Amino acid sequence: MKKLILAVLVVACAFTISMGTSAQDAPKTHTMTGCLRAGTAPGSYFLSDLEKGPKTVGIVSSDANLAPHVGHKIDITGTAVPPADAEAMKGV
Repeated sequence: MKKLILAVLVVACAFTISMGTSAQDAPKTHTMTGCLRAGTAPGSYFLSDLEKGPKTVGIVSSDANLAPHVGHKIDITGTAVPPADAEAMKGV
């Protein structure tokens, strides 16, 4: 009986640890506020004059129609993408 309880505890601990690791590896979402600008390519956009962080942030992908908001102060929420991945995602 003690071996069964110990085995259950070991499995439960392993499961808990694995869940904690995968949660830490997941990309974290964050919100940035700035002015929406049109990019050089059609349908491309970036955020400038950010309140915090870098000076500009490119927007790789969006489900929203951003065109009517160009020149406005907006909030964007998303995850950071390494530059190499962003280049590969152009046109998504």
